[in-house]
Amino acid sequence: MAYDPGAIDATLAAAVGDEPALIAELREAFLDGVQRCLETMKSAESPDAWAAAALRLKGLAASFGAVRLMALATEAANGQAHDGAILRRLHRAVDRL
Repeated sequence: MAYDPGAIDATLAAAVGDEPALIAELREAFLDGVQRCLETMKSAESPDAWAAAALRLKGLAASFGAVRLMALATEAANGQAHDGAILRRLHRAVDRL
């Protein structure tokens, strides 16, 4: 799957126009939401809670055009809860945003 580092900024620019400050603010809000989803996944007390957090992450990623993150969140939702390998891959994907 291709990785497009500008997809989020392009999605935000399409939504709000050429407003760099607003784009930066929305990008920060997106990254905060992503971090909350990851923390919820890490602290999930059941496989269902894990999957629910992963699906929230998938939806958030889809809303912002983060295709790679969306695919990894889907994999996490369909996989085993607390899978360390998928968590590492998710963190790497977020670091690339």
